[in-house]
Amino acid sequence: MIRNIWGDPERFKKSYYPDDFKGKYYLAGDGAIRDEKTGYFTITGRIDDVLNVSGHRMGTMEIESALVSYTDLVAEAAVVGRPDDTTGEAVCAFVVLKRSLPAGDEAKAIAKLLRDHVGKEIGPIAKPKDIRFGENLPKTRSGKIMRRLLRSIAKNEAITQDTSTLENPAILDQLGQAY
Repeated sequence: MIRNIWGDPERFKKSYYPDDFKGKYYLAGDGAIRDEKTGYFTITGRIDDVLNVSGHRMGTMEIESALVSYTDLVAEAAVVGRPDDTTGEAVCAFVVLKRSLPAGDEAKAIAKLLRDHVGKEIGPIAKPKDIRFGENLPKTRSGKIMRRLLRSIAKNEAITQDTSTLENPAILDQLGQAY
């Protein structure tokens, strides 16, 4: 647990014990809902990881969960936003399948199938505009998905950030093609 920020204790207080909570509660950055009957918590995802598509605010975690709920096909998914002229922000999904990588028309058919599944699970506004397939996702050796790299790929930007901590740097080229 962090106890302070060296040389700036006031910044620590403002960042982790916001005034909205009167300094009584620690803000970890994750959202949760507590069930009144059972007392159990449901983690809803990072509170700062939200997409704004045509004025609708959606958490990336709920779209990822909808993709992964297609259990026969999807092993893992990550979702980021990218700028879009029509909707303001578009949903871009990176998907790891439980089978070999599709190509051409087969990839387009699977992408349509997954879009329709997300539309059924959440609603049409949450359908990913781009779906990119890869053998895995860009992760550090400790298993954390490097979302900043996914955002750069989604925006078709050159990767200029440090990629030395990536488990598999070759995956960045593979995730470049959208369906």
